[in-house]
Amino acid sequence: RALGMFINTLPLRIGAGRVGARAAVKAVHASLSGLLIHEHAPLALAQRCSGLAPGQPLFSALINYRHSTALPNPDEILPGVRVLWSEERTNYPLTLTVDDLGVGFELTVQAAAGIGAARVGGYLHAALDSLAQALEQAPEDEVARLPWIPAAELATLLQEWNATGLAYPREQGVHELFEAQAARTPDAIAVSDERGQLSYGELEFQANQLARHLRRTGVRPEQRVAICVERSFDQVIGLLGILKAGCAYVPLDPAYQSERLAYMLADCQPAAVVHQARTRSAVAVSPVPLIDMSADAWRGESGERLEQEEAPGQRAHHLAYVIYTSGSTGQPKGVMVEHQGVCNLAVAEARHFMVAPGCKVLQFASFSFDTSVSETMMALTSGACLHLAPHHPKPLGEALARLIGRHGITHMTIQPAVLATLPQCDDLSSLRVLIVAGEKVGRELVEQWSGPLRLMNAYGPTEATVCSTVYLCGGDSDMDPPIGHAIPNKRIYLLDDYGQPVPVGVVGEIH
Repeated sequence: RALGMFINTLPLRIGAGRVGARAAVKAVHASLSGLLIHEHAPLALAQRCSGLAPGQPLFSALINYRHSTALPNPDEILPGVRVLWSEERTNYPLTLTVDDLGVGFELTVQAAAGIGAARVGGYLHAALDSLAQALEQAPEDEVARLPWIPAAELATLLQEWNATGLAYPREQGVHELFEAQAARTPDAIAVSDERGQLSYGELEFQANQLARHLRRTGVRPEQRVAICVERSFDQVIGLLGILKAGCAYVPLDPAYQSERLAYMLADCQPAAVVHQARTRSAVAVSPVPLIDMSADAWRGESGERLEQEEAPGQRAHHLAYVIYTSGSTGQPKGVMVEHQGVCNLAVAEARHFMVAPGCKVLQFASFSFDTSVSETMMALTSGACLHLAPHHPKPLGEALARLIGRHGITHMTIQPAVLATLPQCDDLSSLRVLIVAGEKVGRELVEQWSGPLRLMNAYGPTEATVCSTVYLCGGDSDMDPPIGHAIPNKRIYLLDDYGQPVPVGVVGEIH
C-alpha cells in the first residue's frame, strides 16, 4: 500500500550577499519564523504567487528537518515482520535531510547523478564548521567569504594543480640573458629581414653603443624611454639599447594617430624618445631629447658593455617595458612589466615551444602589442634567429606562406583570423611550431593545422606578462580547444564573485 506525502513545502529565498555571519543567521531565522503562519498553505499557491513562468521550478534544493528517534533493528519493528527494502527518493537535484535525534543529528544528502552526495556532504560539513567558527570568533565576517571547500580539495585547487615551479634566472634582466647568449654564439645570426642580417655579436655591439649614447644624453637607470621605430634592425637595437642603459622601453607605433601618441607620451613621461628620421613627426610633440636611430652620433660610442652598479637581484624588480593596451576608460592604459616576468616568459616559452639555436622565429606582431615581446625575447635569449616580417604591407595568406618558405621560418605566433587566410602548401614545410594567440581559436582551424605541426593555443593578459597558459591542440576533439595549463611559475585560480575559490567543475572567473 502506498501513502502520500505528509509534509508541506515552504519556499525560502536566502541571499548570501555581503552580510556578516551573525546577521545572516538572524535574517534566515526571522524569515523562517515569518513563514510559520503559512505552514499549511499548499505549494501550488506559492507557485502562483511567485510570478514565475509555468513549468519553471520554484526551487532546486530542499531541506527537510524532522524530529526523529534512532531507528530500531529492522527485524524488531514488528514480530513476524521482515523488512525487505526501504529507500528515500527525491525529485529535486539536491535534498538535505536533518534528523534531530534529541541527542545528536543525522544528515542525509541526496544529489543528482554526477554530482556525488558524499562530495556535497563534505561541502556541507566544511560550511557548517566555518559558520560555527565565525559565529564564535568573528561574527562580522561576510558569510559569502567563509570557506566551504574541504581542505583536501582546496589543497588540490590552490597547490597541487598550481605546482608549476621551475628554476629560471630570477635575479637578472632579460637583456642579460641576451648578453650571455651573444657571448656563447657571437657569430650566429640573431636578426634577419628581407635585406640582410645581424649576428649576435654585431647586435650586442650596436645595442651597447646606443646604451652609452642614451647615458650621455642624461638618461638614468629606471627611467622610461619611448621608442617610435618601424619594424627593422633599428627597432631591435633600440629596445636592447634602452634595456642595457638600465631603462624601461615604451613602444609607440608610428602608425597611431597623433592624438593617441601625444597622450601616451604625456602619460609615460619618458626621459628620451628614440625614433627614425621618417618617424620624427609622430613624436615631435615630445619636449624631451629625441635620439635619431638614422643618425651616426650614437654609433660613435663604445661597443663595450655598460656596467651597472646594482645590488644582486635588483635588476629583476626594475621595469622592462611599459606597453599600452586599449584601456577600459576610452584612453590607452599603460601596463608596467618587470624584468623577472619577462625572463620567466622567455625561458618558459623556449621550453614549451622548443626554441633553440638553429630555429627561426618570425617577428610578426606589431611592436605595440605584447606578443612582440614573446617573439623577440624567446628567440634572442635561446640562440635562435628573429626574422622581421615586412611592416607594410603586412603579409597575409599566400604572401605570408611564401615568406615562411623563403626564409625557413620554424616558429610563428599569429591570430586565428590570420591563420584562416594561410593556405596549406609546400612553402610551410619548414614550420614546426604554430602558436595561436590573441583571440579564441575554433575546432575547425585545429583540425586543419594540428597534423604535422605542433599547434599551441596560448593565452594571457598583458598584465601577467604576455602568456599565462598554453595548450597543445589535437585534431581529435569535438570541442574548441581550452586555454590549457599554467606555464612555469604561474598560478591560475578560478574564483567566485566574492574572490573565493570555486569547487572542481564549477564555473568561475580566471585570476
